[in-house]
Amino acid sequence: MDCTVSFLSLHFVPLGRTLCRNQIITLAANSNRRRKNPTKNLRYPRRDKLPPEFGVNLFLKKPNTTTTEPIHDDDKELNVEESDEEERNLDTDVWESDEIDAISSLFQGRIPQKPGKLDRERPLPLPSPHKIRPLGLPTLKRLPAMVSTRGSMDKKLYKSPSFLVGLAREISRLNPDEDVSMILGKWVHFLRKGSLSLTIKELGQMGYPERALQTFCWAQNQPHLFPDDWILASTIEVLARKNELKVLFNLNKFTGSASRGVLEALIKGFLKGGNLRLAWKVLAIARRDKRMLDPSIYTKLIMELGKNPDRYRHVVPLLDELGARDDLNLNSQDCTAIMKVCAKMGKFEVVESLFSWFKQSGSQPSVVMYTTVIHSRYAEMKYREALELVWEMEASNCLFDLPAYRVVIKVFVALNDLSRAVRYFSKLKEAGFSPTFGLYKDMLEIYMASGRIAKCKEICKEAEIAGFTLHNHLVS
Repeated sequence: MDCTVSFLSLHFVPLGRTLCRNQIITLAANSNRRRKNPTKNLRYPRRDKLPPEFGVNLFLKKPNTTTTEPIHDDDKELNVEESDEEERNLDTDVWESDEIDAISSLFQGRIPQKPGKLDRERPLPLPSPHKIRPLGLPTLKRLPAMVSTRGSMDKKLYKSPSFLVGLAREISRLNPDEDVSMILGKWVHFLRKGSLSLTIKELGQMGYPERALQTFCWAQNQPHLFPDDWILASTIEVLARKNELKVLFNLNKFTGSASRGVLEALIKGFLKGGNLRLAWKVLAIARRDKRMLDPSIYTKLIMELGKNPDRYRHVVPLLDELGARDDLNLNSQDCTAIMKVCAKMGKFEVVESLFSWFKQSGSQPSVVMYTTVIHSRYAEMKYREALELVWEMEASNCLFDLPAYRVVIKVFVALNDLSRAVRYFSKLKEAGFSPTFGLYKDMLEIYMASGRIAKCKEICKEAEIAGFTLHNHLVS
């Protein structure tokens, strides 16, 4: 093998100038077998393209466009180096899964979205005018809603409390020689059955029972207003309250033909008028005839009978009759009223039974009912059971009033629990209530039992500022 080394001429430039161009020393090795040089196009042929790998996306991977052509100058070397760096950067950059999914979905259709509100409902498109316009000729305009007929005005007036109370006020302003028909005749077309019941009750509240009776007599002559048990019951209640009822001598015959609402109105009127004897007589007749009355009537009678200890014997049969009912329906006020009477009578088991029934019915006891039951347990000297009810009140977020604080402090004094008594006494003041004489006396008693003489003097001084005078021998 013959080797030939050739040195090309080198051009030198003066000092201070840059070298414009350098010649490259090439070493050529020629073998004995001389081959014919290929053409220019086939001198450096491109590499055959390989088929893409299975599952590789050609869009994400740029093909390699580098060639094996030799580069003979510095500019080409720089370009080759930059292209090599770009290829390394492309090789090092890794596409994330979200980006791959987003770009791949462009060729599949819908772009997958990140999970957000899955139950999002898009609003329906607005209807086009040409689609909602009815076919045919335009219809006539309807009257606006504010233009009402006489029928709609009747529905608004015959049950309007302000209108019915206004009628009672107009009737009360009439002269004694004028009749109620002057007022009622103008509104006769706007009245219905039961409308004048509120007007008659309002006349009784104003102290005009004779005008209430005149209104009832006028309604009797109107075919579309009478017969009506509501108007009759309201009139009887007003007349019984003012002791102007004229059926007392034939009460048995009257109650035999009267309806349940009329009997209840009669008893209510007698009770409001303070005639307990006649109310009890009507109830006795109704019980004899086996007439079932509302439980609220029994509650009102028990409250009136419980005011006098001599009449406690009449309360027990009423309680037994209420307890025997299967459809007992009492509200919170009626239950509390019966509990108070039973606590006075010493019927503590009835109080507990009513309280358990009220809670089992699904109702929430009020602060008055809690106070009544706590006082009943305190009177029965069941202080621990009363304390449990106090914690139940606190757990139910029930706001304490002054009677509740008073009975709770009594329970703490009975238990000799000084810390809790002081805490609730402070809560009472923070709530804005003024302590009563009984509260000062209870606090003085528990301080004396604990030997807190300084606190006793402080309580006495505070009571004197409030206008109460405590005995000086308690702190001596």
